[in-house]
Amino acid sequence: MRNFFVKCVLLFGVLFIGVMIGMNKANEGMLNMKGYSDESFQTPVTIQQNDDGKVETTFMGRDLPTFNLDEKKEKLEEVKAYNFFSEAGKFLANIVTTIAQKIFEFISSLL
Repeated sequence: MRNFFVKCVLLFGVLFIGVMIGMNKANEGMLNMKGYSDESFQTPVTIQQNDDGKVETTFMGRDLPTFNLDEKKEKLEEVKAYNFFSEAGKFLANIVTTIAQKIFEFISSLL
């Protein structure tokens, strides 16, 4: 058993190192495919906090609108949309829970 465990750990280590080497080679390949090295490229997503304390987010050079989670929650509560599948799921969960409890009570009464 110990021998098996040692072999598995060694195999895992070798495969992990292989994956890391492969990822490095893929990164080099992507840079070579580009054909030039330009440090002015920015990350696709940037998050900055301005002087007011607000967070500004840009994705691919476009500003993303900021929103307040509490405001969205209030809007959803105002809409009070009825979700049939949610209600059906709750009803089904209650039925299954009740049946399971009854079965466990019956089995425990037999013991």
